[in-house]
Amino acid sequence: MSKQQIMFVVVDPNDEQHVALERVALTSQLQEVKPFVHVFVAVDGDAVDTRAYNANLVRDQGWFEEQIRSVLNNAGVEHLIEVSWSSEWQESIMQSAKRANANLIYIPVHAKTASRRFFFTESKWELLKGAACPVVLIRPSAHTARKKILAAVNFQAVRDVQIELNEKILAAARHFCEVYNAELHVVNGYMDSLNYPDRGRLANDTGVPTERIHVDNGYTSDVVSKVAEEISADLVVMGTLGQNGMTKTRRGNTAERLIDALDTDVMVINHG
Repeated sequence: MSKQQIMFVVVDPNDEQHVALERVALTSQLQEVKPFVHVFVAVDGDAVDTRAYNANLVRDQGWFEEQIRSVLNNAGVEHLIEVSWSSEWQESIMQSAKRANANLIYIPVHAKTASRRFFFTESKWELLKGAACPVVLIRPSAHTARKKILAAVNFQAVRDVQIELNEKILAAARHFCEVYNAELHVVNGYMDSLNYPDRGRLANDTGVPTERIHVDNGYTSDVVSKVAEEISADLVVMGTLGQNGMTKTRRGNTAERLIDALDTDVMVINHG
């Protein structure tokens, strides 16, 4: 029997719809052993107007019962609710998730403008770079099923840290394919034809049938988003380099472009 997971779900009281909480409630039904859900209620001061006239920042007991407890009770999921008053949004999430021994952190991602699908504050990038466990970014319109999981790798990598990140991505993707009885696909983009990923090596090293190995020329963000759409991926697993001296490159990097290009839920594996 599978081991019970601890899912750490961030809920912002300013939101009208709690997409991360809803996704946890739905996906818990797909698991052999339902997870324990740790609900973390906090306000991201970088993304929310925290001035006194914002009535959404005042929530009573009825709100907690209706918006959180009833959702998880109806799903038959064990849970607890924790409220944070910390002004350090991302740090409070990381510390609480660590204390809870969380296996996953779920956070909602909201659209910003018509020209840009989703908006990330600096604090969210700090969270992606510093979390001790995978972070799952939940889109309001993404699939709720977990039948096809797409692992985005870079098998042209030569640095040890990048090779290790590939291994982490594949290990996580395999694990969640087992949890959800999903089909694993692997995608690898490339820019230089002289550095073409070896499809045979990809199939051999990943154990994935060649028909589920996707190799294409182009920017990683373009290739991965194209394949995700073609196969109707329910979840994309990708990686980012964390606390290794590269955190200052988070803006404008491949990870940001890829997340922005995707319309599905994304699991980010941090190599810290």
